[in-house]
This record gives sequence, structure tokens and C-alpha cells, in this order.
Amino acid sequence: MTDPAAIACQFALPGEVLSVIEYGSGNVNDTYLVRTTGGRGVSDFILQRLNPAVFPEPERIMHNLRVLDDHVRPKLPTNPSRRWELPTIISARNGDDYYRDDSGVCWRVQSFVAGAESFPAIVSVSQAEEAGRGLGFFHGLIHDLPVHLLHDTLPGFHVTPGYLDRYTMLDAAPPRPDSSPESFFCSRFIDERKTSAGVLEAALAEGKLRPCPIHGDPKPANILFARDTGRAVSLIDLDTVKPGLLHYDIGDCLRSCCNPAGEEAGPAEISFNLDYCKAILRGYLPQVAPFFSSFDYQYIYDAVRLIAFELGLRFFSDHLAGDVYFKIRRPGQNLHRATVQFALCQSIEAQEAEIRAIVRGLQKS
Repeated sequence: MTDPAAIACQFALPGEVLSVIEYGSGNVNDTYLVRTTGGRGVSDFILQRLNPAVFPEPERIMHNLRVLDDHVRPKLPTNPSRRWELPTIISARNGDDYYRDDSGVCWRVQSFVAGAESFPAIVSVSQAEEAGRGLGFFHGLIHDLPVHLLHDTLPGFHVTPGYLDRYTMLDAAPPRPDSSPESFFCSRFIDERKTSAGVLEAALAEGKLRPCPIHGDPKPANILFARDTGRAVSLIDLDTVKPGLLHYDIGDCLRSCCNPAGEEAGPAEISFNLDYCKAILRGYLPQVAPFFSSFDYQYIYDAVRLIAFELGLRFFSDHLAGDVYFKIRRPGQNLHRATVQFALCQSIEAQEAEIRAIVRGLQKS
């Protein structure tokens, strides 16, 4: 049984399933919106099929979500004007937090955050500031969660030297050889920057940065904004919650939110928006100031530059491997995605002095 509608019926939903439709545009899991009717009227839920190629041990993901829920839910604001929501786990009828279909694939259901929306790209300075505030608020909720309670569900995730090592082995004999100009550009770009791939891991080894719980993928599509106020009210897609460095999140948020053209635009259209960068950090840094160190401020630029490089490296590696990780909708999409990230990385590098100045100014204030 792998039909989403039939799968939805295996969960303890509050009523009859009316419809199940595809939802969102994620690159990893299959996501559906489930509409039910019951004593309280129509309710919506999110059903997801966890990609077994990416998450071979889904029980660990669900363990992390339960630990996260237990830690965060008592801390959520009760004042409606400070709305923040954490999607609730809906148990399967067998009592587990997930359901395995006949092929052994894991499915889960969570509550739907109503009256909110996400965007493929940030569209204004005010929205950028809210994105930063939302990520900072989330980090404030989880920074004191003991990191040893979380499974490392994706070992090596965001550890750039590991991606570089895998790329080097893959590049020697790729399943999909590519001699196109775009591929040559990517190969040269990686080669010119490989010596700086370990900057965050070196800081961790030296004790300058410390491991803590992270979201893992705080891009615009995973930040929900209230339709009525425009304020950030939730971070979703929590599969990548795990031990890591806050700078993976900071870097990824800045990388994705400060690229208004989006990740499918042409490389020539790509630039890192300094106004958005300043707004995000203006919203973010006051939320984390109570537990931020001087080194945390120091490595913000390195984080955003590195994460853009890392994602380009991962997209290009997946292209050479035959598109085995990231879902594609057309041939060559992962190669195109790689060129976009490398163009963004170039724009970040060209504005290093300005980015560092923004951080210094906000740190003092």
C-alpha cells in the first residue's frame, strides 16, 4: 500500500479524509496536503513520504522531532501577538510517530500551520528582517537542548571537507562524464577554492565554535510568514534537525534569502543582496546575543560564503553522479543549480568587506 490517500488513513486524524493532493516543491521528500472533516470542521495536515535514499534510518528523524517537540513546546509563547508554531506530530493508528508502507518506506503526518505561507525567495527588506528574527527565535528555543539527545541523522551534512572528498573521488571516474563549458567552469571553481573548505570545521576543532542543535535547512521555503501580519511564525521541514554548528544555519539562511533571483535563475542574474543581508542580521542577532560569542560573530561571513560553495559542490557532484540525491524536473537541472550557487559565491566574495562591516556594526549595537 503506497497510495497517499490510503496511507493518510493509517494515521489518527480527527475525521474522514476528504482529499490528498501534492503540496510544495521540496527537492527530497514527497509532500501532500491532507484535508479532513470531523467534529471541529475541516482541518488540514501535512503527509510526507521520507526519501529512503536520503534518510535510510527514518526512526532517528522521528526521534529527533519528538525530542524537539518535548523541549520546545513548553517554551512557545502563549500571547497571540507573539505567535510561533511548531508542527505537531500526529501518531499513526498503531501508536508510532510514523507508518511504514508495504515497501518499508516511512511516512509521517504533522499539523498544518494555518494562515501562513512561505515564499521561494525573499521579496522585501522587511520580510528579510522577519526571516532573520524567525531563525534567531528558533535558535533561542533550541540552543539549550542538550545536543547529545539528538541523533546525527545525516552524518557529514554541511561538513564541507567531506563533500569535497567525495567530489574528488567522483570526479576521477564520474558515472555521467560531462565536458560542457558549464562543467568545466564548475570544476575550475571548486579547484580554486578547495583549500578554504575546512574553515568552519577548523574553528570547531579549535574550540572557537561549538556544536549545538540546528535546523539544517532554513531557506525561504521553510520559513512560514503569517498572512495577516507578515511576521515569521514557524520553521518547517525539520528532518534535518540534528547536532551541528549554528553557522550552518546562519550561512544557509543568508545564502538563500539574499538571492532574490532564486535558485533557478540564470547565473548572470544572481547577486548577493546586501540590504537583505543587513536586514536578516538585524532581525537575527538580537535574538541570539545572550548566547553568542565573539567568535560566533567573526565567522558569519565565512559561513555564508562557504555554504554557497558547498551547495554548488553538492549540486555538481549529484549531476556527475546521475542525479541520485536532489530531485530534478528537467535534464541538466543540477548542473544549472551548481552554476547558480557558484555565481552567488562569487558575489559574496566580492562583497566580503561590506558583509564583515555589517556584522561589526550590528555586534556593537
